Amino acid sequence: MGSGKTTIGRQLARRMGRAFYDSDHEIVHRTGVRIPIIFELEGEAGFRRRETQVIAELAQEGGVVVATGGGAVLDPANRACMKESGWVIYLDVPTHILLERTRHDTNRPLLQVADPAAKLNALRTERDPLYREIAGLVIDGSRLNSQTAVSKILAEWEKRCELST
Repeated sequence: MGSGKTTIGRQLARRMGRAFYDSDHEIVHRTGVRIPIIFELEGEAGFRRRETQVIAELAQEGGVVVATGGGAVLDPANRACMKESGWVIYLDVPTHILLERTRHDTNRPLLQVADPAAKLNALRTERDPLYREIAGLVIDGSRLNSQTAVSKILAEWEKRCELST
């Protein structure tokens, strides 16, 4: 969370001429309530069930760019769906940068704790190996702006397409 998935995904989709979806935004659109309210009413498990359903439906679209929520990778079904339906890009951003980006964001229920830095470290420790397991490309997001990240992704995409022809 806070790695830039939505910003980079939106720019990437625009440059590729594809539709863009953010799974968290889709959940909010479909339910009509903000994610913190879903967490409050249904808990994290309820939110994750909704997330899995949305990811599966978006995977059926084909030819789209999707930014998933940071915790989507925790569910083996989501990992399989993402890996089988597309090219997964992991935006690897150090914890101190994630903390700076999310510090004042009250729309992130998992960070509404006494020590957000420790929580981000714990999330990163848990999620990093799972992202690496399914990623077709890992982008070091510690020093890249979004335009540079998109250019790197497109360059790798072109190489990938050349290899498949």
